[in-house]
Amino acid sequence: MKKLLLLAMFTVTAHMVFAQDLKKVQTSYLINRFEDAKTEVDKVMADSKQSGKPEAMYWKSKVYAAIFKDDKLREKYPNALKDADDAFQKYLAADPTMVEVKGKGAEAFFDMYATSFKQGVNNFNTKKWDEAAGFFKVSVQYSDIIFKNKFSNANIAFDTTSLLYLAYAYQNAGKPAEAAKFYSRLADNKVTGENYLDIYKFLANHYTITKDEANFKKYMAVGRELYPAYAWDEYDIDFMDQNMTLDQKTTLYDKEDAAGTLSEIKYLQFGDIFVNAHHKDKTLDSTKERFYNVKAVDAYKKAFAKNAQNGIAAYNVGVIYYNFYGEFDDQYAANIRLMQGINSERAEKPAEKDPKKKAAADALYKQKTDPIKKANADIEKPLMDNLDMSIEWLEKSYTILKVKATRTATEKSVINKAVDFLANLYAYKRDRNRGKDAKAFDAFDAKYKEYDALHAKF
Repeated sequence: MKKLLLLAMFTVTAHMVFAQDLKKVQTSYLINRFEDAKTEVDKVMADSKQSGKPEAMYWKSKVYAAIFKDDKLREKYPNALKDADDAFQKYLAADPTMVEVKGKGAEAFFDMYATSFKQGVNNFNTKKWDEAAGFFKVSVQYSDIIFKNKFSNANIAFDTTSLLYLAYAYQNAGKPAEAAKFYSRLADNKVTGENYLDIYKFLANHYTITKDEANFKKYMAVGRELYPAYAWDEYDIDFMDQNMTLDQKTTLYDKEDAAGTLSEIKYLQFGDIFVNAHHKDKTLDSTKERFYNVKAVDAYKKAFAKNAQNGIAAYNVGVIYYNFYGEFDDQYAANIRLMQGINSERAEKPAEKDPKKKAAADALYKQKTDPIKKANADIEKPLMDNLDMSIEWLEKSYTILKVKATRTATEKSVINKAVDFLANLYAYKRDRNRGKDAKAFDAFDAKYKEYDALHAKF
């Protein structure tokens, strides 16, 4: 009985000592002598019999948070943030229901949150991205605890600003995967407003680069829902362009074109994909390259059909026809040079006086030149057809763009190139009629002069 009494007395005494030690911590804390409070709480935590108690851990985290908050003490103790966070983690593990916090107050969590955020902003403003991200990550961590446990009167689930700054910092630090993790949290909660569109743009681009189709589609859907007026089609095309083969893109185009689901922007971008197919696939032969150029014409024309004021689409059609015309003209000119070579070779030889030999030479000449003449006769129609189609579409582009009060840099470039191409085309038509049709010659010469005078005028 006596031993039991002595044990009880020892327990009471130990508790009184513990209480007295914590009282010293509390007193120093309340009069803002945080360094003294740190000294006292460190003594408590050095005692193995006391260090495992939630109340001791609570006070250590509270004191260390105050050290971190104080500008001078934070400078004196460079590990203040880490030491404070370690203290909190140990406290939370020992007291998961936070009995001590509910009884004694949660101001230490606000100290960690607010001070980390402030330090994050300071580093962000000086472009120390990694350091800023480290602080913002802590501010997010503690704000989550605050809002989850309703320590604040604010009826919110998380601190949008801390999350946004954290993602920005990681993005600027060149750590897109980390940035995406926190942007995704905002997107999952469908944060919206003028300043948040870039979140969804970043995620669409990130998951395009990482070839993550599931997340790409997920955040594209949210982006379209929250910002329906934005040109999301561009991201669809970009994902497809970076993650599909040329054959897959062609199949998708044909399918969506037949279904009538392609927008003006998608038609434009499919046109860009097809016209640049030879850059993506160096193995394309001339037949396949022409096939994709024809597909590009189809796409650009359908974009123009969606918007008859799209001068860029009209220009692109005109340029492709211009290139087709140029290919036929090169073939035509090559055949003429071949004929000229044959004629020169024939002229250098003395004329045959023997009727039989002359007939044989004439037959040989005809045998050589008839296929060339036929080839040029066959080229004539597609050459002129493509030339005329190029003129038609380039003039559409010029007519649309010349009346615009303000033009983008691209539109200025396009209209200047369009008038130069038109001058070349009309000069060609003029010269083809020289000495043959004076009326046509004069008409085409007038058009040539009209467009040539506009060189570099826009």
